[in-house]
Amino acid sequence: MTAAQTPGPAQLSPDEFRRRTHLIEAEVGTVIVGQRDLIRQVVVTLLAGGNALLEGVPGLAKTTLVRTLADVIECRFSRIQFTPDLMPADIIGTTLISEDEQGHKSFRFEPGPIFANLLLADEINRATPKTQSALLEAMQEHTVTVAKTMHKLDAPFFVLATQNPLEMEGTYPLPEAQLDRFFFKINVTFPSADELVEIAQRTTGARKPLTRNVANSAMIVEMQDLARTVPIASHVLSYAARLIIATHPVGKDVPAITRQYVRYGASPRGMQGLILAGKILALLDGRYNVAFADLKAAALPVLRHRVVLNFEAQAEGITPDEVVKAVLEAVKES
Repeated sequence: MTAAQTPGPAQLSPDEFRRRTHLIEAEVGTVIVGQRDLIRQVVVTLLAGGNALLEGVPGLAKTTLVRTLADVIECRFSRIQFTPDLMPADIIGTTLISEDEQGHKSFRFEPGPIFANLLLADEINRATPKTQSALLEAMQEHTVTVAKTMHKLDAPFFVLATQNPLEMEGTYPLPEAQLDRFFFKINVTFPSADELVEIAQRTTGARKPLTRNVANSAMIVEMQDLARTVPIASHVLSYAARLIIATHPVGKDVPAITRQYVRYGASPRGMQGLILAGKILALLDGRYNVAFADLKAAALPVLRHRVVLNFEAQAEGITPDEVVKAVLEAVKES
């Protein structure tokens, strides 16, 4: 490790970063059965300072996961149950008229449930687009603006939204602008038969699994800062850029599946997501530099919700995952 690659003296060491992350994952795993990839991807999103969108049918412990994570890292947790009648003020808060003992009236801001460290937006696609958009500023800027006054959210701030598949009754598709603000989109898979047995044993007995606090908000911010110091070589950075360009149908030498089935490709936020996720995965693999394999491992959750398919793709049953996999096969490392 060269001097230019070594973290500063005030920073966390890569080894301690990896140890803390494994502790967090292990504690969450005492409650969540299996789902190791899901836990890893949620933790990576948290350490990147991003937001995660979890999609899966009801009953797959999506809500339990974020509650458990909040307990493990000792952060302020808030939950919003999204429903069709939910209004933006129910999320961000509202300005009230208050009166003091002398009868003087003034405006007072009453913060909404968004003022937390970990926000669970449960079944986000059951609310109308107007209400969904109330999260846009908070997810990107970590601020909330009410009545021309900007309120800063405490760090770390992490939105974990769950949604049911769109073909289910009573759901509204998330607008592309909001989808792009999610760092990862994570598909929650159905458990295996053995995992179902373990779930039943843990949840139907007299004793419930308990978790320990193994980190706090200050530690998470410290880990986020270290992740951004991981260097990335210019040729690896160029590879990430070529992956993003290959998701656009108007680019040169794009895969045939992109040209035929993609309407819009990934945005620059997709590039940022690939790099940040690659840096964290490198640290967790014991390296202080980003490799091609790190970007490939992050590609599906980073890009699947940023690739917008056209009508032909929907008619033929083509999925964004198929497009991303084809892009990974088509784009060479050098």
